[in-house]
Amino acid sequence: MAKLLEVKDLATYFFTQDGVVKAVDGISYEVDEGEVLGIVGESGCGKSVSALSIMRLVASPPGRTVRGEVKFDGEDLLSLDDAEMRHIRGNRMAMVFQEPMTSLNPVLTIGRQLTETVELHLGMSKREAIERAAELLRMVGIPDAERRLKDYPHQFSGGMRQRVMIAMAISCNPRLIIADEPTTALDVTIQAQILELMRDLSKEFGTALVIITHNLGVVARYAQRVAVMYAGKIIETGSAEEIYHNPKHPYTIGLLNSVPRLDELERTRLEAIEGLPPDLIDLPAGCSFAPRCRFANEGCLQEEPILVEAANEHMSACFRHAELGELIGATS
Repeated sequence: MAKLLEVKDLATYFFTQDGVVKAVDGISYEVDEGEVLGIVGESGCGKSVSALSIMRLVASPPGRTVRGEVKFDGEDLLSLDDAEMRHIRGNRMAMVFQEPMTSLNPVLTIGRQLTETVELHLGMSKREAIERAAELLRMVGIPDAERRLKDYPHQFSGGMRQRVMIAMAISCNPRLIIADEPTTALDVTIQAQILELMRDLSKEFGTALVIITHNLGVVARYAQRVAVMYAGKIIETGSAEEIYHNPKHPYTIGLLNSVPRLDELERTRLEAIEGLPPDLIDLPAGCSFAPRCRFANEGCLQEEPILVEAANEHMSACFRHAELGELIGATS
């Protein structure tokens, strides 16, 4: 399967009065055509900034992508000028943001916000654009689409607003959609509906999907591959099945142990990951996770691990990945 998105050594820093925040610090991953990739991690680990960096939407100042390469369909996005990037953004690649109420323009009707995109990128007439906008609302499950085009964002519920955001994202049949915590502000029932909708649309149009989330349940159900982020870096990556059944990094194990499971025969006490994420201005020496890791040794505190192959197409940035099973057994 052809590579659609290739991210290589991407680093985005924020230059503040307090110091340089290394929000994304050298991440690399690939997304195939039609693939669903999940990027997971705690709040503040750099997931959203990595997505904004790919879309060239990081506010500058204070943010700046300091190095790396982002190839989309063979084209280096970081080398394009603003006009060239605007032609790709919303047309060939799109993003669904975390909070739809702050992403939609409150003074424009939903119809105008949908028609603007297809008029700009697809060259549709005003009449064609209105018909396309109504079709998009029907596709994402909004009833009485023609009438709702005249409504404003505040007249929609949270779930409906997120459906509008998805309609905007798929309006030009993009090849890639990045969904940044698309269900955070929604209740559980609506979350499931939105995620099912995104998966079905991805299958229908053959669109690749990157889901950014802290919810491991979402990743288990919808993603084919998973990248786990911590302190601005990817510390484990592999197939969703391999990550869930055979995690090779203590942080990933901690995330999994903090999620309730329905397949447990007995009630199991959930485990919290002790401590707090590190200060991205002043990262500790060695492994960033070492101060919170119950398996860390002296070497972990002095030298920074890099991603190495822990199993077939399963990478881990942990010096002790080969002995994690024994270490867990010894401490349980």
